[in-house]
Amino acid sequence: MVRPAATSAARPAPSGGWRPARLEQRENQTATGRTLRFHVPGWPGHLPGQHVDVRLTADDGYQAVRSYSLAAPADGETVELGVQSTPGGEVSPYLAEVLPVGSQVEMKGPLGGWFVWDDTFDGPLLLAGGGSGVVPLMAILRARRQVRSDAPCTLLYSVRTQGELWYADELAAAPPFLSVRVLHTRQAPPGSARPVGRIAAADLDGLSAPSGSRCYVCGPTGFVEHTSDLLLAAGHPADLIRTERYG
Repeated sequence: MVRPAATSAARPAPSGGWRPARLEQRENQTATGRTLRFHVPGWPGHLPGQHVDVRLTADDGYQAVRSYSLAAPADGETVELGVQSTPGGEVSPYLAEVLPVGSQVEMKGPLGGWFVWDDTFDGPLLLAGGGSGVVPLMAILRARRQVRSDAPCTLLYSVRTQGELWYADELAAAPPFLSVRVLHTRQAPPGSARPVGRIAAADLDGLSAPSGSRCYVCGPTGFVEHTSDLLLAAGHPADLIRTERYG
């Protein structure tokens, strides 16, 4: 496992687009999911839906780089990431559980120009996230709230159990423009009307998401491919479906 030396000392910005990033706060989202907030001097800003590369350097010089989605709109030099700890992983367990607050890593970004939203598009949105794939979708939702858009927006959020729900309190207090449907694939809360199972065509019925909605789908590869197929079958044009996948 990569274990960079913990330091809060300021260092010059590395070459090649890498910037020093100091961990300011770690917040639990689920048993294994964390929100990490970094201070990144000189951060140029970003669009909701973009991501960054994080680089760790061990004392012996070994380096590891992983990509993580930005979880919030641009906010000065603060960068918020969502990190899901992966069992046996080289980087995510260290970031999620071990890296001390005040320590410094390196960050490159923002990256990505396709899976993004900005206020030049104020039409309806249909967002579909699987597990931690909700992270970049949350950045989009938070940005929509900042600009006070009234256009309808639907979030379909697929999780195995209620305990794996990210941003539970924030989603429970959804603004008027947002409709949230949580789909449980393994165990549903008592009284849930929907049977457990992967997202299905029936889950798209009755949504306030006309065929002209822009769709964003993020999650594991199988989830993204299956959901994209459902959207196409439901009449959503391919050029309005944007996807981001992992794993």
